[in-house]
Amino acid sequence: MDPKKTALVLIEFQNDFTTEGGTLHGAVSGVMAKTNMLANTVETVEKARKAGATIVFVPITFADGYGEMRDEPYGILKGVKDSKSFIKGSWGAAIVDALKPQAGDVVIEGKRGLGTFESTNLDWVLRQRGITEVALGGFLTNCCVESTMRTAYEKGYNVVTLTDCTAAITQEEQDFACAKNFPMFSRPLTHTEWLGELTGGSKASDKTRGYEAAE
Repeated sequence: MDPKKTALVLIEFQNDFTTEGGTLHGAVSGVMAKTNMLANTVETVEKARKAGATIVFVPITFADGYGEMRDEPYGILKGVKDSKSFIKGSWGAAIVDALKPQAGDVVIEGKRGLGTFESTNLDWVLRQRGITEVALGGFLTNCCVESTMRTAYEKGYNVVTLTDCTAAITQEEQDFACAKNFPMFSRPLTHTEWLGELTGGSKASDKTRGYEAAE
């Protein structure tokens, strides 16, 4: 794996999800703790950045009043509006301090829905940089991460999904997505397995690659 052709794409690592007091933190805090996902992601970013990979942050934001949505949203976006989450310029919409972007990192603007490609220039940015490999982490495992994974796969990127750098609302959803859905559209790896490949270590074996559902 060539770090210069690799991007670590981090989806919605924002205070409303990651941090005590965030509007949606209570919904994901249990799975975050079980996977140790924030600490794992901090380690992954530091080592991937040092190796020369491109670090890409993709937050989601809305204007106050959520004018970008239909008048009566439904599903996951209704939950965002009802909880008053990710309002542009608010503390909740800010990227968590532990992952504050640094010089050379990329912050993609314009995410308004589930996938990170549809309303942004992410694909253009990656191709301009010669990126062919992407590794994904973030929220929610079975929603925005999975939507991004499927699109990246269809666009021809070599996709890795970092199973312990993601979190869903329930452990059941986390386990099912990582064990059943991720292998269809990516290589599911732990952050340590991926970093081993990125930094020149041996590839994860068939026995260790992927996701083992929690007991």
